[in-house]
Amino acid sequence: MPQITIERSPYLDHVDWEEVALALHPVVVQTAAAKLEACKTRVLRSEDEAVGGEKDNQAIVNVTLALLAGRSEETKAKLTEAVLEVLRKHVGPADGLTVHLSAEVRDLDASYAKAVL
Repeated sequence: MPQITIERSPYLDHVDWEEVALALHPVVVQTAAAKLEACKTRVLRSEDEAVGGEKDNQAIVNVTLALLAGRSEETKAKLTEAVLEVLRKHVGPADGLTVHLSAEVRDLDASYAKAVL
């Protein structure tokens, strides 16, 4: 915990996604009282996407943060805004490209378990 998934467009191959992940971790620690060593981020590159009636020149970045239950709705809202700010800073606009950013915080199911080998 936290489990962070970044789904991102192939139009954004120029972005340093490891840097984005490392920038997100302290934000999660500060905002949601998580432990830095517990933050885990995966970046998934999409292959096919569309926005409205368009399939070209539209980039999507969606961040899903799964946390153990117990954070207030206010904390979750602050975290999503902070994540969007990190994305704005690191992804930025690109010529001829509309970039759609989104973030969501959800609670992990009570069945969540982990192991470290």
